[in-house]
Amino acid sequence: MKNTIFTGVATAIITPFTETGVDWDAFGRLIEYQLAGGINAIVAAGTTGEGSTLTDREHEDVIAFCVKQVAGRVPVIAGTGSNNTAHAIERTQTACRAGADAVLLVTPYYNKTTQKGLIASFSAIADASSVPCVLYNVPSRTGLNMLPETLAVLAKHERIAAVKEACGNISQVAKERLLCGDDLDVYSGCDDQTVPTLSLGGKGLVSVVANILPKETAEICTRFFSGDVQGAAALQLKLLPLMNQLMIETNPIPAKAACAAIGFGQNLLRLPLVPMEDDNRQKLLTLMREAGLEVKE
Repeated sequence: MKNTIFTGVATAIITPFTETGVDWDAFGRLIEYQLAGGINAIVAAGTTGEGSTLTDREHEDVIAFCVKQVAGRVPVIAGTGSNNTAHAIERTQTACRAGADAVLLVTPYYNKTTQKGLIASFSAIADASSVPCVLYNVPSRTGLNMLPETLAVLAKHERIAAVKEACGNISQVAKERLLCGDDLDVYSGCDDQTVPTLSLGGKGLVSVVANILPKETAEICTRFFSGDVQGAAALQLKLLPLMNQLMIETNPIPAKAACAAIGFGQNLLRLPLVPMEDDNRQKLLTLMREAGLEVKE
């Protein structure tokens, strides 16, 4: 059995921007907000953190800043995946030097690959890493679904410790648990499938909604792991409309709007992403107010 990187909730944290770069003040305050809310890990420079449009220098700086700000209080997981394996290796090694506790590796997008190619690519990155690797399956964004049989092979690698599963198919998650067992931890990559994933033996989730509701998101896992499965399910269902609205447009468009509305940076994204449609944003703000958040227009 491999060591578990974290149990509970990891926030897939946004990267706040100014017109000229990263808003370090807002980023630091958002990290502290997460920690105060009781989250169990932070994923920096991932999909929600717009890692694909960070320059290599910005990527290194974001990881280093997050590591320094967190100061060992929870694990920091760096998004270092790419559709270019050589680039993923470079970013992974840079994140290792910056002090990341683990790395998150998305399946190759656009050029995709075969299942055999996934095994070769992820193995090469894991060979070059000095920290545990979390694989990331998100076929809705990449056009490529990593099969449970492929994960079972990759799980034998000593540094491949977990998968963030965002395929949206609970039956596939069940098969992954069956084939991989204790060789691979499973985290939900979908807020709305947290409790079903935990019920199959998942270790937690990588959450978008935790950016704005870290305490409540962490409470779902706390309730579940304390034996209150019904209470965990009830809280997930209570937050379901907000979870859904945070996915009404491409992530992290709504998450960036939501964070800006509660004082964590500006509603700025990097092209090709653009700010949220106003009708969708107003619905999001209404749901945030109903959840007890103090929202600024």
